[in-house]
Amino acid sequence: MATLDFSFGADQIALRELADQILGDFATQERLTALEREPEWFDRACWDALGQAGVLGAGLPEAIGGGGGGFLETAVVLEAVGRHVAMVPVLASIVGGAIPIARHGTDAQRTRWAAPAATGEIVLTAALQEPQNDDPAAPQTTADLGVDGWRVHGAKHCVPAAHLAARMLVPARAGVGVGVFLVDPSDPGVTLTRFTMTNGEPQYAVTLDGAAAEPLGDPAAGADLVREIAEHVTTGLCLIQAGVSDRAVRMTAEHAAQREQFGQSIAQFQAVSQRAADAFIDTEAIRLTAWQAAWRLAEGLPATDEVAIAKFWTAEGGQRVAHAAQHIHGGIGADVDYPLRRYFTWAKVDELTLGSATRQLRAIGARIAAS
Repeated sequence: MATLDFSFGADQIALRELADQILGDFATQERLTALEREPEWFDRACWDALGQAGVLGAGLPEAIGGGGGGFLETAVVLEAVGRHVAMVPVLASIVGGAIPIARHGTDAQRTRWAAPAATGEIVLTAALQEPQNDDPAAPQTTADLGVDGWRVHGAKHCVPAAHLAARMLVPARAGVGVGVFLVDPSDPGVTLTRFTMTNGEPQYAVTLDGAAAEPLGDPAAGADLVREIAEHVTTGLCLIQAGVSDRAVRMTAEHAAQREQFGQSIAQFQAVSQRAADAFIDTEAIRLTAWQAAWRLAEGLPATDEVAIAKFWTAEGGQRVAHAAQHIHGGIGADVDYPLRRYFTWAKVDELTLGSATRQLRAIGARIAAS
């Protein structure tokens, strides 16, 4: 009888070790503290090292200078980013930008945008979210074709790395259909308004007022492409949270084993050990559901339900892990100079980005009822 092997292959293990080594070398507590004071919130040296080592492009086709892997290889890197809370826009640039361009762009677009993104020469991003609109595949933003080419009008928000990006991928209504358009954030028709997330990351509200745009694929048949990008980005965020939660649990276990009260380590107290065990279970649920979604996406299989389930576990389980780690650490966990603080705030940003557990469960329930 054939058996299923859920373990990583040798190349994926080597990639994980390489990513951890590079991120560990750069994302030290001292360096992260210094970068948090800088407006870019971007570790450019680490980004360059990841690009030169082939880590950024590991999941991109060899034809554009990538490693020839797939989304699972990119997933390995995303989880490592979470473990090190590294200030590098792998999710925005590779998942939101380079992967869809590599899959659906023209040869010229792949050469101009996906290839340099694979090596870290440029940064890309995707502007998927809109105010008062929950469905990226049904955007209120519009695109019109005139004598001087395509122009887009509308508003996006919560756009990561827009200040670093050479191009944004912007879903927009084009007549009766939906398209994805490449827009230069420095175009005169684009206004970026910065706001700061709980973990210090800058994101942007983007106003598009006749910005020049270039279609990616069919400009009137891109709804499926938008859904594909959104599912990959959502799953990528879940994978980052899997890394965040994993490191938070490990830090908490080490602290509980070393911290003594009443002549013994607090890890021996039943309430502490049970809380830590629950956090471990939540972390495994986040990891397993995220990797299930990633595998289905990598295989080209329908993954809408699996992405929704991973989204629920990441939002709900991630915040429980963060609070458990904070409580077990006690007062030191609230110290802004102590490294746990970053894992708590990253988990909070992921939770707020993905939405409440009740909202996720209602969406899953509606899909079950409709099936």
